[in-house]
Amino acid sequence: MKTSPSFAEETVGDPENRILILGIGNLLMGDEGVGVHLAHRLAEEEWPAGVSVEDGGTAGFQLMGYLDDYPVVILIDAALEPERSGQFRLIRPRFSKDYPKSLSTHDIGLKDILDGMQLLGRMPNVYLFVISISDMQPLYVGLSPETKALLPEVAKAVRELVMRELKS
Repeated sequence: MKTSPSFAEETVGDPENRILILGIGNLLMGDEGVGVHLAHRLAEEEWPAGVSVEDGGTAGFQLMGYLDDYPVVILIDAALEPERSGQFRLIRPRFSKDYPKSLSTHDIGLKDILDGMQLLGRMPNVYLFVISISDMQPLYVGLSPETKALLPEVAKAVRELVMRELKS
């Protein structure tokens, strides 16, 4: 996957305008991997200096160090919410109660990572795009037609948010 730049490289641009777009999910669980699929798609686009797009996969607590390096983090992840399937929304999580009830299936989920950062006093400005899915498809690498159809709309919303953040 092409990323711009990788975690191992130093981000170019104004340190105050550094933004991380991070897709979270498990590619081996069908729609649960939508955040990673979208990160791959976004990484192919041109972004202003200071914006990085990364595949966070299921890295869990290992992501804390990366989140620490960015004042603004835009996360993209799936939530198992059959009643909202085929929809997405943007939330601003600060505490565990702010997350969808069944967000993700990772061993260490976003709730755990961001709760840990909150406790350490190292919480970045976090935006979370929640993509609601109806179920997971174990050992299926791909997306359902319903979830795949959302990608252009979510990508557009991510880009609009990045541009708004860079202007502020």
